[in-house]
Amino acid sequence: MKKIFTKILVAVMILTVAGTSACKNRGEARKQKEINMVELEALEQQIEENVYPLPTSAEVIKQLTDMDLGYILGATNPPENSGNYVESYNRSINIGVYGADLSYATLYNMQQDVIDYMAAIRTLALEQNLSKIYDESLYDEIKLNFDDRDALVTILTDAFDRTYSIMVDAGQANLALLMVGGAWVEGMYLTLAVSESGAHLSGFESVILEQKKSFELFEELASTYSDDPLVARILAAVQPVREIYNGLGTSLTMEDIETLKRAVNTVRAELVK
Repeated sequence: MKKIFTKILVAVMILTVAGTSACKNRGEARKQKEINMVELEALEQQIEENVYPLPTSAEVIKQLTDMDLGYILGATNPPENSGNYVESYNRSINIGVYGADLSYATLYNMQQDVIDYMAAIRTLALEQNLSKIYDESLYDEIKLNFDDRDALVTILTDAFDRTYSIMVDAGQANLALLMVGGAWVEGMYLTLAVSESGAHLSGFESVILEQKKSFELFEELASTYSDDPLVARILAAVQPVREIYNGLGTSLTMEDIETLKRAVNTVRAELVK
């Protein structure tokens, strides 16, 4: 959806350029159009680089609420653990983990948990100048829309987009990818936590298979930074999930789901410890 929006935005800008160029003589218009197209291509790349690159955890968690799968108390990473993460690697990953936990609490209307996870993210986000995103105004916006899941997804997705964009703009694309990886793992962990009650439901299998596409996209994006030791570290950490996904087909058995669940749980335990 975000990539489509980018294409639409750039297409509108191209039409604007074309309209401007039409007002000039043919030679000047052609030259100006060539210059503008180069600028637009650069702008399109910049926009895409600053947009959260995967479906957000809010979008994934909403699919669980749509299937009426219940909230599991104690499944998320305790907010008090935020003080344990002092390295850039663990801090960035767990901004993503807590982002997924925030989505989980928000979409299940667990108001105290929402407050606690926003505070946990602020604790980790101070060095990246991200705490202003997860302030009281965000909670107020969430509180006003607790009964509208679509609106909540939009609010959370915007927060994640801004978080990712600030990190990339600050020259921390490697840390932004760690955040994305942490959010993916936690979102998948929470999805699989309800596999026993959800596996028989229509749509549950497709959620897991869609997450495979997201995982592959994450690896593709992260591989361009594989020379970075922090990115290389998370790519090595998620290898158990990669090995399981590589062996899956287009349909899943309960055994497939349980095998994947064990792999994700192993990876997740390593990332939040």
